[in-house]
Amino acid sequence: MMAISEEYVRELSERGMRIDNRKDDEFRDVKIETGVIKSAEGSAQVKLGNTTVIAGVKLSVGEPFADKPDEGVLMVGAELTPIADPEFEPGPPGIRSIEVARVVDRTVRESKMIDVKGLKINDKAVWIVNVDLHVMDFDGNLIDAGNLAAVAALATAKMPKYEDGKVNYDERSGSLPVTTMPISVTTVKVNGKLFVDPSKEEEATADARLTVSIKNSGNICSLQKGGTEGFTVEELDKMLNIASEKSEDLRAALK
Repeated sequence: MMAISEEYVRELSERGMRIDNRKDDEFRDVKIETGVIKSAEGSAQVKLGNTTVIAGVKLSVGEPFADKPDEGVLMVGAELTPIADPEFEPGPPGIRSIEVARVVDRTVRESKMIDVKGLKINDKAVWIVNVDLHVMDFDGNLIDAGNLAAVAALATAKMPKYEDGKVNYDERSGSLPVTTMPISVTTVKVNGKLFVDPSKEEEATADARLTVSIKNSGNICSLQKGGTEGFTVEELDKMLNIASEKSEDLRAALK
């Protein structure tokens, strides 16, 4: 079935068409809802077409890393289970879940979205920020959907009260030290054509992939290449321009 699907996607691309009739640079409909997990300090659900990702932010207090005594800790993880797609297997994180977590983590970290120095409590204690991504439905482009969910959850998270060496999760006030809202835009190359926001079928058929992450200022904070083929200078220039334009649309959806 997959081979037939790939052949069909390639056949369409030769005619400048996509399997869902979108334009080359057109994202699917984006829906963002925050506060979907009441027990979390911050949470968000993102629907990107039929892809659905939920992000939850949980805060705890611990010791800083020895080489970064003045900084808090930020970590991103992703869970892909068969409930989202039969291809995903239960058990330890697979290659795809690790990749999604690392790319989203890199976007948040390299953009300095969270001022980690602002997470320091005292010389022995810092806030540890865990972002967990749960894929509920998979139809392609988990990176951009996961990034939107993580950013929305972090931006709306509320800090629990810390007093006398204990965390009171029943009292929340104040926000994380957010400095920017990084947005990732992923484009794939299929049969020489560039398609933004790839569907599941386009991802499976893609020869190469590039994720460009951009801060509020318009500056690029990270790039992530995937796939076996490369890109020409002209293709790279086109993808950077697309990312610049589409990141503003996605940032507007966040607001």
